[in-house]
Amino acid sequence: EVQLQASGGGLVQAGGSLTLSCAASGFTFDNHAIGWFRQAPGKEREGVSCINTSDGPTHYADSVKGRFTISYDRAEKMVYLQMARLKPEDTAVYYCAADPQSYGCYDVSGMYDYWGQGTQVTVSS
Repeated sequence: EVQLQASGGGLVQAGGSLTLSCAASGFTFDNHAIGWFRQAPGKEREGVSCINTSDGPTHYADSVKGRFTISYDRAEKMVYLQMARLKPEDTAVYYCAADPQSYGCYDVSGMYDYWGQGTQVTVSS
C-alpha cells in the first residue's frame, strides 16, 4: 500500500523557519515525481515545489523561490521541504504527493496519484 506521511508543521513567527518531512512507503522510491502542495482556507490547492527522485530537476513556485528548498534522502525514503523566511501568506495545510515518473516533476495536483495527509503550517505576523 502506497503511503505518504507528511509531518513537521507548526506555528512559527514571520521570518522563521520550518522543515516539513514526507515519509514514503509502499513503492519504489526511485523514478517518482514528489510534489509539495499547499492549500489555504478559501483558496485552491497550489503547487509549492517538486523534485524527481531519480535526480531530475527541481521546481519552485515563484512565491517561494529563494526561500524554500526541496530535497530527498533515498536511503530513508524521505522528502523534505526546508522553509525559511516564512511569511504569513505561507500559512496553509501542506501536502506531499507522489507520481511514477522517470524524469521531471510537475506542479499540477491532478497529475499526482498518491497523496499524504496534510500538515498545518501557521505563520504569525
